[in-house]
Amino acid sequence: MNILLIHQYFLEPDDAGGSRFNEMTKVWTDAGHQVTVLAGMVHYGGGKKRAEYKGKFTCFRRQGKISVWRCHVSELYNANFLGRMWGYFSFVFSSLFAGFFKLKGRYDVIVVTSPPLFVGITAYVLSRTKRIPFVFEVRDLWPESAIDIGVLKSRMLIKLAYRFEKFIYKKAALINVLTPAFRTKLIEEKQVPSEKILFIPNAADFSLSEDLLENFDAGEFRKKHGFAEDFVITYVGAHGIANHLQQILETAQLLEDIPVRFLLIGQGMEKPRLQAMAAEMGCKNVTFLDPVPKAEVFKYILASDMGTSVLKKVDTFKTIYSNKTFDYMSCKKPILMAIDGVSRELLEQADAGTFVEPENPVDFAAKIRKYLQNPELLQIQGNHGYEYAKEHFDRDVLASRYLEMIHKIINKDV
Repeated sequence: MNILLIHQYFLEPDDAGGSRFNEMTKVWTDAGHQVTVLAGMVHYGGGKKRAEYKGKFTCFRRQGKISVWRCHVSELYNANFLGRMWGYFSFVFSSLFAGFFKLKGRYDVIVVTSPPLFVGITAYVLSRTKRIPFVFEVRDLWPESAIDIGVLKSRMLIKLAYRFEKFIYKKAALINVLTPAFRTKLIEEKQVPSEKILFIPNAADFSLSEDLLENFDAGEFRKKHGFAEDFVITYVGAHGIANHLQQILETAQLLEDIPVRFLLIGQGMEKPRLQAMAAEMGCKNVTFLDPVPKAEVFKYILASDMGTSVLKKVDTFKTIYSNKTFDYMSCKKPILMAIDGVSRELLEQADAGTFVEPENPVDFAAKIRKYLQNPELLQIQGNHGYEYAKEHFDRDVLASRYLEMIHKIINKDV
């Protein structure tokens, strides 16, 4: 098959961040399929173009066996809400340009992953002009999440967003959702036919973790980075409004009497404010680190005692899985899960950590003290998470299942 993937946030080889489709497409190309990606030039965390993209509207690169067309995204992306919206639509325009004038040959299917929801414009237009089906993936419910965290307030924009969402769901040949809660919501509230919905969730990357579990010297890494004596809790991910990382700073303040250290690895528009807040609060047990490539992230996770998944306390986030949860599981680290709903259910089914009431620093601190008093839980729950992810969330298995479903819609379309 010749697959066209539209993914604004498809990672560069040395980028940090969610690598779902970087991993998925590697499995696909290793199986003999061709993959071309329309991707953005601006990372969702940083907001700045690399030097090699300055002044360019599109740029072709090879990433292993994958062909990638990098398309213009406005550098106002992380400035404010309007900048973020222009960042979305600038990618729509540039990816359409690349789709019309840069892509050569015949494609069998388009796979498009959102958010942003507006990448559906590129997918729909190219699917019509190239006369091929498209698969629409829902990584996050939008516009609900933007409404819940207070980013999207305009009634007119909300109405237009819901109308466009309905249109895209109708036109897609298949809709992939990342959690069972998404599936329920699309069927019961958005009247999407159940036979149109596929469930291929985020996955655990055992290709990285298993080698490091065998050969990595976590103790030496801890010494090198100055936290050999600390109980280390690592958060990996975006530093945005949705993540509400202020709750970690407030928790850290309550734990100044014990050797606990929080490592916050990532980038986002809230990071400068959080750093200023940490300094004002005198949080000496919180360390902010810049984003690092995934292989390096795994070293930090393996050198930690626990991982944590954190989001703002809103109803929409009860429907999502945090993708870093699977990285913690694959590294045999128990999780402090400050996300209710399906993420909590996943954690408790796997017995892979402890639920923390979101935005409740007192509960967060109490749960951490429990582990300090019962250190044997760390290994027990870490192993449970690893085994559960191995059985249900293996990347290679899920990527192959995705391919099978794509094959079916291509054959049906023919």
